[in-house]
Amino acid sequence: MTDSAVELTRGFKEGKWTAVETTQLFLDRINANESKVHAFLSVDADRALADARKVDEKREAGESLGRLAGIPVAVKDLICTQEWTTTCGSKMLETYRPPYDATVVEKLQAADAILIGKTNLDEFAMGSSTEHSAFGRTHNPWDLERVAGGSSGGAAACVAADMALLSLGTDTGGSIRQPAAFCGVVGLKPTYGRVSRRGLIAFASSLDQIGPLAWTAEDTALLLETIAGHDPADSTSAPREVPSYSDTLNQPLKGLRIGIIEDHFEEGLNHEISQAIQTLIQWLEDAGAIPEPVRLPHSRYGIATYYVVASSEASSNLARYDAAHYGYRTSNEDAAENLEAMYERSRSEALGNEVKRRIMLGTYALSSGYYDAYYLNALKVRRLIRDDFESAFQKVDLLLGPTTPSAAFRAGEKSTDPLSMYLEDIYTVLANLAGVPAVAFPCGQTGEGLPISAQLWGPAFEEGRLLQVVHQFQSHTEWHKKRPSFS
Repeated sequence: MTDSAVELTRGFKEGKWTAVETTQLFLDRINANESKVHAFLSVDADRALADARKVDEKREAGESLGRLAGIPVAVKDLICTQEWTTTCGSKMLETYRPPYDATVVEKLQAADAILIGKTNLDEFAMGSSTEHSAFGRTHNPWDLERVAGGSSGGAAACVAADMALLSLGTDTGGSIRQPAAFCGVVGLKPTYGRVSRRGLIAFASSLDQIGPLAWTAEDTALLLETIAGHDPADSTSAPREVPSYSDTLNQPLKGLRIGIIEDHFEEGLNHEISQAIQTLIQWLEDAGAIPEPVRLPHSRYGIATYYVVASSEASSNLARYDAAHYGYRTSNEDAAENLEAMYERSRSEALGNEVKRRIMLGTYALSSGYYDAYYLNALKVRRLIRDDFESAFQKVDLLLGPTTPSAAFRAGEKSTDPLSMYLEDIYTVLANLAGVPAVAFPCGQTGEGLPISAQLWGPAFEEGRLLQVVHQFQSHTEWHKKRPSFS
């Protein structure tokens, strides 16, 4: 059976296989590989097979079907699913069952997709390795001793391990693209407002965005077409029509101006990654694109700006978890003395160290006497970073650089050094700060056989052009066809 959602859809129409057969195949793969990878926090086989039977019955009856009919899709466990536990990778929400489906889940169901499971993540999406999940880390399918990236580590790893064809992750500072890079798949962060955030449990509301992960640009386009679009229930959702990203994939690259971000090829970038991207640049030039050097003067402030803004918004958003309305509440008898003791004990017991660290950073940045020095200044620098992108896009059509400074690192290697971990996002946070779309895609391998990833940025709402470049590259290369040997 194919590992392409587009090809699988054609096979359904030609009667080569049924939705039940396909779903059972992926459930079997989960049974075989999940104990090694730990990509999922929950899998509902009965629900998935029941949904697949409905798809087959509709097909046999000649009824119209959605564009993802019979396709297994995994969903990051930060996205609300009605009557299905949504934990955010946290003990705080270990038993939480949302009363409604997120808009993207409603769209998947309307498209007759098969929701096969909820994927693991760094707690409340705060992390770059999925080592901060309260329920155990996700292992990288390419090397089980290495991390899968984060925070959407489970969403990337389940695709890389062939346990789902498509998955949904979320990206606040690189949380789709960085794990996609480590796991050798395609991961796209859409323009802020392109995909509804209703039902996405918030980390940093001005940065969060839901997006697709898949093996190919073609499958990524299919999933993005399904979930994108205006949502009146989300005040940040953009009232714009959704183009057919699939229809523009085969357009040639001749004359396309691609800015090479010189700032991202300086100290700190792994030599093998630099060489792989130089090879990619040469390929683009041979394909008719026009590479041009570009500078983003304020990119050096990206990490500092991001961690002030994101931590401040996290401090505000996570204040709702007070153990009074829902979520974990301490059973310690001493906490029954007063309300404040109950708050303190419950949050101390239920939240992990990384979440606590970011809440404290954000609370400090927002506190009286420090707001202007930290949060307000961070917003001003964020504006300058956005201006850098706008200026660059007046000269070029797209921007190109590495996704990560290194390939997947070993588990535990950076967990005791928060700053080192934060620097893993040095090339990805800029897209979130500027609100522009960006895509990560495999373009090589290290000498140890680990995936190497490149990153493309585009102007707002130009996801189609990003996917066009990736598709053209994948049509002439084999990197996206490489698979981890264990599976």
